[in-house]
Amino acid sequence: MSEKSDRESVDRDEQLTVVHVVRHGEVHNPDGVLYGRRPGYHLSDLGRKMADRVAEHLEKRDITHVVASPLERAQETAAPVAKAHGLDLATDARLIEAANVFEGKTFGVGDGALRKPDNWKHLTNPFKPSWGEPYIEQVVRMMGAIDAARDAARGHEAVCVSHQLPIWILRSFVERRRLWHDPRKRQCTLASLTSFTYRGDKIVSVGYSEPARDLVPVHLLAGAKPVKGKGAKGQSKAFGA
Repeated sequence: MSEKSDRESVDRDEQLTVVHVVRHGEVHNPDGVLYGRRPGYHLSDLGRKMADRVAEHLEKRDITHVVASPLERAQETAAPVAKAHGLDLATDARLIEAANVFEGKTFGVGDGALRKPDNWKHLTNPFKPSWGEPYIEQVVRMMGAIDAARDAARGHEAVCVSHQLPIWILRSFVERRRLWHDPRKRQCTLASLTSFTYRGDKIVSVGYSEPARDLVPVHLLAGAKPVKGKGAKGQSKAFGA
């Protein structure tokens, strides 16, 4: 190997690249269903403000690649970021929401779903989990997606827009936590950034920020108690979206 090739190899190994994995903004979902991978769920007016806030937050960053889940809410969150940097918006199916057997149903904290016998057969194993895409499969595809974004933005920064559960599972894996967890305690609020810094091909740090925190309804913040009572329809279904 030549001296030049040796130097290029060392430079590549020491090169810093940041991949920001963004959760989409608030979705228009008046019926409070767990929409999962269903098409047709777009950002609400508030969600569009969140997307614009993320774009403003990243405006002066060295973003050279923007990619999103194929679902509308992710594409709409990513679009202002791509526009602000004059970039084409790419799509990566590996960033999609986790599959869930309760998709299309009102299934959430405090709605009595756990007391319905028809649902019990899907709730036998919280460690896999039995009601949806295995956690380890989410890890594999999300790692593949952010590694690809890293390669596309070597020495710069990339933005990947995805969904709460896959982002949290990815972060838990990288930080060597167990993958099964209490959904109410995920630190991955709407329009948040979970940022992975690579040195060469290795992740060396993970950061977290909430540029649109002041726009997020209190009951949707990490650790918030589910809203109950009249007028709260759909508000307790914040996780897994």
